[in-house]
Amino acid sequence: MGPELRHLRYLLAVAEHASFTRAAEDLHISQPTLSQQIKQLEKVLGVQLLDRSGRTVRLTDAGETYLRYARRALRDLAAGRRAVLDVQDLTRGRLRLAMTPTFTTYLIGPLVAEFHTHHPALTIEVREMTQDRMESGLLADDIDLGIAFRTDHLAGIESTPLFTEKLSLVVGPRHSDTGRTEPLPVEVLTGHPLALLSDDFATRGHIDTYFLAAGARPVVAVEANSISALIEIVQRTDLATVLPDALTHGHAALHPIALTPPLPARTVSLLHRDSAYISAAARAFASLAHRWAADHHPQSADTDG
Repeated sequence: MGPELRHLRYLLAVAEHASFTRAAEDLHISQPTLSQQIKQLEKVLGVQLLDRSGRTVRLTDAGETYLRYARRALRDLAAGRRAVLDVQDLTRGRLRLAMTPTFTTYLIGPLVAEFHTHHPALTIEVREMTQDRMESGLLADDIDLGIAFRTDHLAGIESTPLFTEKLSLVVGPRHSDTGRTEPLPVEVLTGHPLALLSDDFATRGHIDTYFLAAGARPVVAVEANSISALIEIVQRTDLATVLPDALTHGHAALHPIALTPPLPARTVSLLHRDSAYISAAARAFASLAHRWAADHHPQSADTDG
């Protein structure tokens, strides 16, 4: 008799917890039962999978190798189950969608609103996370689709461009440059106090690289790891910031100012796992996202950046 599905789940739990006790609690089975099942798996395979000699349980080299295939098998079985349950007419289903924090401020609202209007029976699970976590989640089959920036992605991640995002200097009503229409030379910002996103955001690295290349040395007076907080700060002070142009469209108090040389644009892309099963819900959302991008960014939709 070969390994059974429960054996794979049990081995994965022990490896994740590095403990039979905690794994058994998580699986809601007794520790002796768990230990017996793992020994049974080792007997079937003819190798020792776990090193039980230390204070914590560790995978042997054979265990590490076997677990890679076990994870893949469990992931594919979960995808297969979703494929069987998938309803092509979208009368039921779930979409697991992730995006980087910038997009929760101006993109997720319109997309989810339109998607829900057309497919009210579907459940949408929205998660905000960093791009590296998103790509890992896609590879682990924890996420169906991701919205992030086009870059050097992990192996196995497919990227489809949606539109080009442009960045500008943004000021509020208390700033002296409110109402300015002509571009501002970036060197003027040397010594000028700014409120910027923290380095938790990929956008901050993009901004810092631009300033460095342009020879500008602004003073970072405020750092915020929340775009909403940054917008509030800029509206209530004379501090300027750098944000996507699209963020200013819904804020009458925010005024974008183009910089010269211009900040490099970035390609916003839809990410998914290569060769993964794409559910009807995910296909419908991807189609909607491309239509939205074509309508709102006609000059940049479907660009390769």
